[in-house]
Amino acid sequence: MGQPESREYRASEESELPPGQRLQRGWPVTHYGPVPKFKPDRWEFRVFGATADGDKRCWNHEEFSALPFSTVVADLHCVTKFSMLGAEWGGVSARTMVDFAPPAPNVTHVMVWAEYGYSANLRLSDFLSECAMFATHKDGELLTAEHGFPLRLVVPHLYAWKGPKWVRGIEYMTADRRGFWEERGYHNVGDPWREQRYSYQEEPGDGPEL
Repeated sequence: MGQPESREYRASEESELPPGQRLQRGWPVTHYGPVPKFKPDRWEFRVFGATADGDKRCWNHEEFSALPFSTVVADLHCVTKFSMLGAEWGGVSARTMVDFAPPAPNVTHVMVWAEYGYSANLRLSDFLSECAMFATHKDGELLTAEHGFPLRLVVPHLYAWKGPKWVRGIEYMTADRRGFWEERGYHNVGDPWREQRYSYQEEPGDGPEL
């Protein structure tokens, strides 16, 4: 990847821990299902759906690894109530991906797709936040397979389930649609500072009907 540019982001200036969270030393492994086996010759990252030109864009692993590399210092908040503070994430920013494959003007949301058909939906504004990162590294080291190698999304201002491991693509959407956990009772937005953990907490406008 190219020369890194550093950016620092912190979710709140007033408090490091959102309500109900506890400080975690180390990084627990949490995920649903088995760890996929990485096959570099078969790996592909796709951007599809409501793209600006109507075409999909694809990168193989070598091509993706050549995209501009940047770092961001940011926290990770898990809905299981642990928070990991001040990690340095390295990879390709979500804004960079949008620059290479822009959405149509009427796109409002994205669905991030990962291995085994796992998905997480985000508002486009959340996806384009300055901290959102398709991470390949943490604290200068490649991610391990258990933590999402070769690629995971990190969106520090939302709960960590909104940042899937083993990401394979982005779908641009002109209307919201719930992802894997959002269909199974998790909040459609997932703001840890508002403790948006579960769908029963949703207010009108937070998401489509279950």
